[in-house]
Amino acid sequence: MELKHIILLVYLVIMNIVGIAIMGIDKSKAKHGAWRIKEATLFGVSFIGGSLGTLLGMYMFRHKTKHIYFVIGMPLILILHIGLGVFLFMKGIL
Repeated sequence: MELKHIILLVYLVIMNIVGIAIMGIDKSKAKHGAWRIKEATLFGVSFIGGSLGTLLGMYMFRHKTKHIYFVIGMPLILILHIGLGVFLFMKGIL
């Protein structure tokens, strides 16, 4: 495995852990009436590589599952990431 692949894998693992964590943290804050994480931040983490983690976190913590833009948006971002990965792999970039 090349160094660039290891770096990408480590990055994606970290971002997906962050994605799960922020969904759990935001759910906890919502339950306790505390300051919340902005929805733009939740989507931002998803967009920069944490899409699987944020999607898993949504359903693990039952958080944002009644918001249609999360129910549709998070899977779309994941599909975009998968498509991009397949494209880059087919082009020999990954």
